[in-house]
Amino acid sequence: MPGGTIAVASDHAGFDLKELLKRDLQAAGREVLDLGTNSTESVDYPDYGTAMAEAIASGRAQWGVLVCGTGIGISIAANRNPKVRAALAHDVTSARLAREHNDANVVAFGQRLIGTETAREALRVFLATKWEGGRHAARVAKLSKGCSQ
Repeated sequence: MPGGTIAVASDHAGFDLKELLKRDLQAAGREVLDLGTNSTESVDYPDYGTAMAEAIASGRAQWGVLVCGTGIGISIAANRNPKVRAALAHDVTSARLAREHNDANVVAFGQRLIGTETAREALRVFLATKWEGGRHAARVAKLSKGCSQ
């Protein structure tokens, strides 16, 4: 499992799953930076995706976990920063491949779409999986350049 601080963030629709995953990380002895939200009261997911991106880009966190209703909007918001490679994961396989092939540094979940136990296992696998590099390195480098040639 990689070291470093893990930031967690969610909107109101992802709050319950964020809190559960945060407790799991803390129980495993991981340093967690909670970027909010702090309740199920309605908020705007772009604010929390942006907060994650800023935490990763500044080095305050090396890894991130995002949760919203579907995981889509909050991951789009985070990915607007070229330092972030947020991958929406629906299962263990997508979480593993996000690390192996894409060197993802943030995993996103949709609380309305993924079961609790699946999310917990997917997060464990995400954090335990190493990036393969090799044939994937040039592709991942393009992500930070906005996919230009």
